[in-house]
Amino acid sequence: MKPRILIIYTGGTIGMIEDSATHALKPFDFSHLMENVPKVKMLNYDIDNIQFNPPIDSSDMNPSHWQQIARSIADNYYDYDGFVVLHGTDTMAYTASALSFMLDNLQKPVIITGSQLPIGEVRTDGEENLITALQIAAATEPDGKPMVQEVAILFEDYLWRGNRATKRSADNFNAFKSSNYPHLAKVGLSINFSREALMRHQSAGGLNPQYNLDPSVAVVDLFPGLSEKVLRHILSAPDIKGVVLRTYGAGNAMTAPWFIDLIKETVDRGIVVLNVTQCAYGGVHPSRYVTGDVLAGTGVIPGFDITFEAAVTKMMFLFGLGLDSKQVKFYLERPLAGEMTIS
Repeated sequence: MKPRILIIYTGGTIGMIEDSATHALKPFDFSHLMENVPKVKMLNYDIDNIQFNPPIDSSDMNPSHWQQIARSIADNYYDYDGFVVLHGTDTMAYTASALSFMLDNLQKPVIITGSQLPIGEVRTDGEENLITALQIAAATEPDGKPMVQEVAILFEDYLWRGNRATKRSADNFNAFKSSNYPHLAKVGLSINFSREALMRHQSAGGLNPQYNLDPSVAVVDLFPGLSEKVLRHILSAPDIKGVVLRTYGAGNAMTAPWFIDLIKETVDRGIVVLNVTQCAYGGVHPSRYVTGDVLAGTGVIPGFDITFEAAVTKMMFLFGLGLDSKQVKFYLERPLAGEMTIS
């Protein structure tokens, strides 16, 4: 039987055209995109599509769009062998991370891809990315089970776990990188899957989608010179439930009494504070340095090697489940969808 693949087109550079007046790129419709990739017919797949109306630039992506994508997958889950999401690059890692949590017990491929150049341009990377994403979505094991059973990002030469990847370049075709987890596949003359890195689910039952997300999350980037007045203003925002604190190195922060007291005061108010590193490689090891150990003593939760994008969306997801702060802390320290390695 032909593989059945559903394409969900959200917008992004891959489907953009140049505005004749401003020469700026703007989203176009799915028919324009497919007209520029006639090779798709050579795959001999049954391909259907769902399109955002209107398609959006990924800079406008928000949790309601993630819900829309997740519902499109869940509503069609048993009718298709795999799913390809066409998406802009700027927020692709956020979407991939959010979907990895929302699509609980996913056992089919959800491959997210896009391009750096519009698909209508001569040197576009969009054609190759789209065709390869479709092939990966249709790939199976010898026993017929899907080769990929998770949310993944396909870009140029690599397939990455979606909640482990981050956009690393605004110019290169290999725009994404997973610093702390190996690639799921290397794309060359053939697609070589790294089976030991691929997720495999042991639980029975079907897809268990969770749609609720709570965006009551703030982000604080530490930098030399951050003042108490500014930080207190951020941490005093109304209705805030969680904070992603981006610290130095292995999870280190300043030890000034006002800073430590303010973080402890925030935690004592019931706000969950998650410590993630600003570094691309490595993770938070709170006991390695005194500065990190002091911060951990305030009740801040270590994020280990989780990406910033996964940290933000995981916190939104957990609060969206209606969990209290104690429960959210419990799950933040444990991987839900392969998003981090516990040290």
